[in-house]
Amino acid sequence: MQTTVPPFSSPKRLSLAGRVAGALVALLLLGVAPSAHAQTWMVSTTAQIKLGVLDKYGQIGPYTATFVVHSERTGKDYYLVRELAKGQTGVDVLFPTEPSDPEYFKSETGEAANPTPGRYTWECRVKGVKAVGGKFTFPEVGNDVTVVSSGK
Repeated sequence: MQTTVPPFSSPKRLSLAGRVAGALVALLLLGVAPSAHAQTWMVSTTAQIKLGVLDKYGQIGPYTATFVVHSERTGKDYYLVRELAKGQTGVDVLFPTEPSDPEYFKSETGEAANPTPGRYTWECRVKGVKAVGGKFTFPEVGNDVTVVSSGK
């Protein structure tokens, strides 16, 4: 008994037909693809100042460090209290801290500090007495965005 196989089912022709069909589908998809647009970037800049106090020779023992930052522009004071345990001689803090942080700089009314441009003074009180202090300025911040186009 002899069986005849249609000519289009030979492996070479089937492979060629599959390639041609795949190429046509790819061309079809590329033809309906949306055209490229310029890239859009989201950007943010946040300024922070690192403040710290250190009992250089470890003579005080456990203590409470109260950081006070005064905004010359608004006249507001912002506070952050840190308890230092035995063996801890110092601490560094960032101003302003995020309000989501359990220990953040806040005014007496609970308002969170913001990095508003301007001049500030600060001090750290240890056991109620000013131990260290200084001043700093938050600059105006800006962001540069470069638009990348598709070249059309």
